Amino acid sequence: MTAPVPIITIDGPSGSGKGTIADQLAQTLGWHLLDSGALYRLLALAAQQRGITEPEQHRAELAKLAVSLPIEFRPDSSGNSKAWLDGVDVSGAIRQPQISGLASRVAAIPEVRTGLLQRQRGFLRLPGLVADGRDMGTVVFTEAPLKIFLTASAEERAKRRYKQLKAKGESVNIARLYREIEERDRRDRNRKVAPLRPAANAIVIDSTEMSIQKVLDEILSLHYKLDLSL
Repeated sequence: MTAPVPIITIDGPSGSGKGTIADQLAQTLGWHLLDSGALYRLLALAAQQRGITEPEQHRAELAKLAVSLPIEFRPDSSGNSKAWLDGVDVSGAIRQPQISGLASRVAAIPEVRTGLLQRQRGFLRLPGLVADGRDMGTVVFTEAPLKIFLTASAEERAKRRYKQLKAKGESVNIARLYREIEERDRRDRNRKVAPLRPAANAIVIDSTEMSIQKVLDEILSLHYKLDLSL
Protein backbone atom coordinates (compact mmCIF):
# COMPACT_ATOMS: atom_id res chain seq x y z
CA MET A 1 0.00 0.00 0.00
CA THR A 2 1.32 3.45 -0.95
CA ALA A 3 1.71 5.82 1.97
CA PRO A 4 -0.32 9.04 1.69
CA VAL A 5 1.47 12.24 0.70
CA PRO A 6 1.87 14.47 3.78
CA ILE A 7 -0.10 17.73 3.70
CA ILE A 8 -0.21 20.87 5.82
CA THR A 9 -3.06 23.27 5.08
CA ILE A 10 -2.92 26.94 6.05
CA ASP A 11 -6.19 28.82 5.74
CA GLY A 12 -7.12 32.29 6.87
CA PRO A 13 -8.26 35.76 5.86
CA SER A 14 -6.42 38.21 3.62
CA GLY A 15 -3.38 39.75 5.28
CA SER A 16 -3.04 37.14 8.02
CA GLY A 17 0.42 36.21 6.74
CA LYS A 18 -0.52 32.76 5.48
CA GLY A 19 1.15 33.25 2.09
CA THR A 20 4.50 34.20 3.58
CA ILE A 21 4.30 31.46 6.20
CA ALA A 22 3.27 28.80 3.66
CA ASP A 23 6.13 29.75 1.34
CA GLN A 24 8.75 29.65 4.10
CA LEU A 25 7.32 26.43 5.50
CA ALA A 26 7.46 24.73 2.10
CA GLN A 27 11.05 25.88 1.60
CA THR A 28 12.08 24.70 5.07
CA LEU A 29 10.54 21.25 4.59
CA GLY A 30 11.50 20.93 0.91
CA TRP A 31 7.85 20.37 -0.01
CA HIS A 32 5.70 21.66 -2.85
CA LEU A 33 3.60 24.80 -2.39
CA LEU A 34 0.04 25.49 -3.49
CA ASP A 35 -0.90 29.16 -3.42
CA SER A 36 -4.59 28.66 -4.15
CA GLY A 37 -5.28 32.38 -3.90
CA ALA A 38 -3.00 32.91 -6.89
CA LEU A 39 -5.23 30.63 -8.96
CA TYR A 40 -8.26 32.84 -8.24
CA ARG A 41 -6.21 35.96 -8.89
CA LEU A 42 -5.04 34.56 -12.22
CA LEU A 43 -8.62 33.80 -13.15
CA ALA A 44 -9.64 37.32 -12.10
CA LEU A 45 -6.87 38.80 -14.26
CA ALA A 46 -7.99 36.69 -17.21
CA ALA A 47 -11.54 37.91 -16.64
CA GLN A 48 -10.39 41.53 -16.59
CA GLN A 49 -8.44 41.00 -19.80
CA ARG A 50 -11.66 39.76 -21.39
CA GLY A 51 -13.57 42.83 -20.24
CA ILE A 52 -15.48 41.01 -17.50
CA THR A 53 -16.19 43.41 -14.65
CA GLU A 54 -19.30 41.68 -13.29
CA PRO A 55 -18.19 38.06 -12.78
CA GLU A 56 -21.58 36.98 -11.43
CA GLN A 57 -23.02 37.60 -14.91
CA HIS A 58 -20.42 35.37 -16.62
CA ARG A 59 -20.54 32.25 -14.48
CA ALA A 60 -20.44 29.71 -17.32
CA GLU A 61 -17.57 31.47 -19.12
CA LEU A 62 -15.52 31.73 -15.94
CA ALA A 63 -16.19 28.08 -15.06
CA LYS A 64 -14.75 27.05 -18.44
CA LEU A 65 -11.74 29.30 -17.93
CA ALA A 66 -11.13 27.74 -14.51
CA VAL A 67 -10.67 24.35 -16.17
CA SER A 68 -8.75 25.40 -19.29
CA LEU A 69 -6.80 28.53 -18.35
CA PRO A 70 -3.08 28.14 -19.26
CA ILE A 71 -1.54 28.66 -15.80
CA GLU A 72 2.00 27.87 -14.69
CA PHE A 73 4.07 28.45 -11.57
CA ARG A 74 7.80 28.61 -12.25
CA PRO A 75 10.68 29.40 -9.89
CA ASP A 76 12.88 32.37 -10.77
CA SER A 77 16.67 32.41 -10.44
CA SER A 78 16.31 32.97 -6.69
CA GLY A 79 13.91 30.07 -6.27
CA ASN A 80 10.86 32.29 -5.75
CA SER A 81 7.66 31.05 -7.39
CA LYS A 82 6.33 33.20 -10.23
CA ALA A 83 2.83 33.06 -11.71
CA TRP A 84 2.50 32.81 -15.48
CA LEU A 85 -0.68 33.29 -17.48
CA ASP A 86 -0.71 32.23 -21.11
CA GLY A 87 3.09 32.42 -21.27
CA VAL A 88 3.41 35.81 -19.54
CA ASP A 89 4.82 36.47 -16.06
CA VAL A 90 1.96 38.20 -14.24
CA SER A 91 3.24 37.81 -10.67
CA GLY A 92 3.02 41.55 -10.05
CA ALA A 93 -0.20 42.15 -11.93
CA ILE A 94 -2.22 39.65 -9.89
CA ARG A 95 -1.28 41.42 -6.63
CA GLN A 96 -2.89 44.72 -7.59
CA PRO A 97 -5.78 45.81 -5.30
CA GLN A 98 -8.27 45.80 -8.21
CA ILE A 99 -7.46 42.19 -9.02
CA SER A 100 -7.65 41.24 -5.34
CA GLY A 101 -11.18 42.58 -5.12
CA LEU A 102 -12.24 40.92 -8.37
CA ALA A 103 -10.68 37.61 -7.25
CA SER A 104 -12.83 37.61 -4.12
CA ARG A 105 -15.96 37.96 -6.26
CA VAL A 106 -14.80 35.30 -8.72
CA ALA A 107 -14.08 32.94 -5.82
CA ALA A 108 -17.68 33.23 -4.62
CA ILE A 109 -18.98 31.58 -7.81
CA PRO A 110 -19.69 27.86 -7.12
CA GLU A 111 -18.99 26.77 -10.70
CA VAL A 112 -15.54 28.39 -10.55
CA ARG A 113 -14.64 26.66 -7.29
CA THR A 114 -15.72 23.32 -8.75
CA GLY A 115 -13.66 23.95 -11.87
CA LEU A 116 -10.50 24.70 -9.88
CA LEU A 117 -10.92 21.87 -7.38
CA GLN A 118 -9.12 19.16 -9.35
CA ARG A 119 -6.40 21.58 -10.46
CA GLN A 120 -5.67 22.30 -6.81
CA ARG A 121 -5.63 18.63 -5.85
CA GLY A 122 -3.19 18.03 -8.69
CA PHE A 123 -0.51 19.84 -6.69
CA LEU A 124 -0.45 16.97 -4.18
CA ARG A 125 2.72 14.99 -4.78
CA LEU A 126 5.79 13.75 -2.94
CA PRO A 127 7.61 14.65 -0.80
CA GLY A 128 4.71 16.72 0.59
CA LEU A 129 2.51 19.76 0.09
CA VAL A 130 1.87 23.00 1.95
CA ALA A 131 -1.49 24.34 0.75
CA ASP A 132 -2.36 27.98 1.39
CA GLY A 133 -5.86 29.37 0.92
CA ARG A 134 -9.28 29.80 2.44
CA ASP A 135 -10.82 26.33 2.10
CA MET A 136 -7.79 24.05 1.91
CA GLY A 137 -8.62 22.28 5.16
CA THR A 138 -12.40 22.41 4.89
CA VAL A 139 -12.91 21.40 1.24
CA VAL A 140 -9.84 20.69 -0.89
CA PHE A 141 -7.69 18.57 1.45
CA THR A 142 -10.04 17.41 4.19
CA GLU A 143 -7.72 14.47 4.88
CA ALA A 144 -4.79 16.71 5.89
CA PRO A 145 -3.43 15.65 9.30
CA LEU A 146 -2.27 19.17 10.19
CA LYS A 147 -4.62 22.07 9.50
CA ILE A 148 -3.75 25.61 10.50
CA PHE A 149 -6.15 28.55 10.54
CA LEU A 150 -4.02 31.69 10.65
CA THR A 151 -5.73 34.93 11.58
CA ALA A 152 -5.02 38.47 12.81
CA SER A 153 -7.05 41.55 13.62
CA ALA A 154 -8.37 43.59 10.68
CA GLU A 155 -6.41 46.59 11.94
CA GLU A 156 -3.14 44.67 11.95
CA ARG A 157 -3.81 43.19 8.53
CA ALA A 158 -4.49 46.66 7.12
CA LYS A 159 -1.20 47.92 8.60
CA ARG A 160 0.71 45.02 7.03
CA ARG A 161 -0.83 45.63 3.60
CA TYR A 162 -0.13 49.37 3.93
CA LYS A 163 3.56 48.73 4.63
CA GLN A 164 3.81 46.30 1.70
CA LEU A 165 2.30 48.76 -0.77
CA LYS A 166 4.28 51.75 0.54
CA ALA A 167 7.48 49.72 0.17
CA LYS A 168 6.58 49.31 -3.50
CA GLY A 169 6.19 53.06 -3.85
CA GLU A 170 2.42 52.96 -4.23
CA SER A 171 0.08 55.66 -2.95
CA VAL A 172 -2.29 54.02 -0.45
CA ASN A 173 -4.78 55.02 2.21
CA ILE A 174 -4.82 52.85 5.32
CA ALA A 175 -8.47 53.64 6.11
CA ARG A 176 -9.49 52.46 2.64
CA LEU A 177 -7.39 49.30 3.03
CA TYR A 178 -9.13 48.60 6.33
CA ARG A 179 -12.56 48.96 4.71
CA GLU A 180 -11.53 46.70 1.81
CA ILE A 181 -10.28 44.03 4.20
CA GLU A 182 -13.49 44.12 6.22
CA GLU A 183 -15.57 43.89 3.03
CA ARG A 184 -13.54 40.95 1.74
CA ASP A 185 -13.84 39.22 5.11
CA ARG A 186 -17.61 39.67 4.94
CA ARG A 187 -17.81 38.21 1.42
CA ASP A 188 -15.53 35.29 2.28
CA ARG A 189 -17.38 34.41 5.48
CA ASN A 190 -20.85 34.66 3.97
CA ARG A 191 -20.46 33.07 0.55
CA LYS A 192 -22.68 30.04 0.02
CA VAL A 193 -19.92 27.70 -1.14
CA ALA A 194 -16.83 27.02 1.01
CA PRO A 195 -17.20 30.00 3.37
CA LEU A 196 -14.10 31.10 5.24
CA ARG A 197 -13.98 29.28 8.56
CA PRO A 198 -11.58 27.03 10.47
CA ALA A 199 -11.89 23.30 9.85
CA ALA A 200 -13.35 21.44 12.83
CA ASN A 201 -9.91 19.99 13.65
CA ALA A 202 -7.84 23.05 12.70
CA ILE A 203 -5.41 24.72 15.07
CA VAL A 204 -6.14 28.45 15.21
CA ILE A 205 -3.13 30.77 15.44
CA ASP A 206 -3.64 34.50 15.95
CA SER A 207 -0.61 36.23 14.43
CA THR A 208 -1.56 39.77 15.46
CA GLU A 209 1.24 40.00 18.02
CA MET A 210 3.52 37.35 16.52
CA SER A 211 6.53 37.61 14.23
CA ILE A 212 6.74 35.55 11.04
CA GLN A 213 9.49 33.45 12.60
CA LYS A 214 7.46 32.74 15.73
CA VAL A 215 4.47 31.56 13.69
CA LEU A 216 6.75 29.41 11.52
CA ASP A 217 8.41 27.87 14.56
CA GLU A 218 5.02 27.03 16.09
CA ILE A 219 3.79 25.28 12.95
CA LEU A 220 7.08 23.39 12.54
CA SER A 221 6.80 22.23 16.15
CA LEU A 222 3.29 20.90 15.46
CA HIS A 223 4.53 19.22 12.29
CA TYR A 224 7.37 17.41 14.04
CA LYS A 225 5.11 16.31 16.87
CA LEU A 226 2.79 14.68 14.33
CA ASP A 227 5.81 13.26 12.43
CA LEU A 228 4.29 13.96 9.01
CA SER A 229 7.44 13.18 7.07
CA LEU A 230 7.48 9.89 5.18
